[in-house]
Amino acid sequence: MRKLGTPAEMAAFRATAPSNVVLVPTMGALHAGHAALIDAARARAGTGGTVVVSIFVNPTQFGPTEDLTKYPRTMESDLEMCDAHGADAVFAPSADTMYPPGDSTFVDETGLSRGLCGAQRPGHFRGVCTVVAKLFNIIRPHAAVFGEKDYQQLAIIRRMARDLFFGLEIIGHPTVREADGLAMSSRNRYLTTDERRRAAAFPAALSAATRESDPAQIVGKATDMITAGTGAEPQYVELVDAETLAPLAALDHPAVLAAAVKIGETRLIDNVRLAPRHAKV
Repeated sequence: MRKLGTPAEMAAFRATAPSNVVLVPTMGALHAGHAALIDAARARAGTGGTVVVSIFVNPTQFGPTEDLTKYPRTMESDLEMCDAHGADAVFAPSADTMYPPGDSTFVDETGLSRGLCGAQRPGHFRGVCTVVAKLFNIIRPHAAVFGEKDYQQLAIIRRMARDLFFGLEIIGHPTVREADGLAMSSRNRYLTTDERRRAAAFPAALSAATRESDPAQIVGKATDMITAGTGAEPQYVELVDAETLAPLAALDHPAVLAAAVKIGETRLIDNVRLAPRHAKV
């Protein structure tokens, strides 16, 4: 496995790579959820293909009061995981490499990013789209794998890839969870023992709420159960169209129940997919 730090090094590697290149973009602090993404990329690339994992804590997607400085950085163990799961190369550039002096161009998706986390974190998805577009241009993959835990991000990246004619396949991978249902996240390590115990109520609330029949009941039950179980008011709980992310008044399209909650100082997101339900005749 090669570790590459500059676009020039990546380009030289890419020039010799087999035709099927699959990218797994990450911010490092890798865990079993990331390992599943790398495994999926390895399967998609096949024995003759190439898997590239990027590790870059992207400063432009963090707000001024967010956790950029304390975001976990575990490069040594990250490289070991990438190697163990079949990555052929790791692209780990510096911030100055990705945003050189005078850098002034950004990519801004303005439709799917308006609600949910986009409303809570202004500028976040502008930073995400910009860095992912840079990675796509530097690495030139045929496919890229993203986790469905960040469902809005996945939808936005798919839209960006379509709108800007990147010509690559965007693959969503199901959320990987802990034994108690909590979605795996690099930020879970911020939770205290008590916060971690309460956090398990978050996915349980979303799952239980999907048994309700009406969108308002689904959202209401999820909100109440999250608050009661975690001890924190959710930042948002919304039932949205799985493609457009528009709020749904009726469960007549594939939908996503998406939510964010802050437990202590740690912000967690999660979602559950729902199939359409047709009224009985």
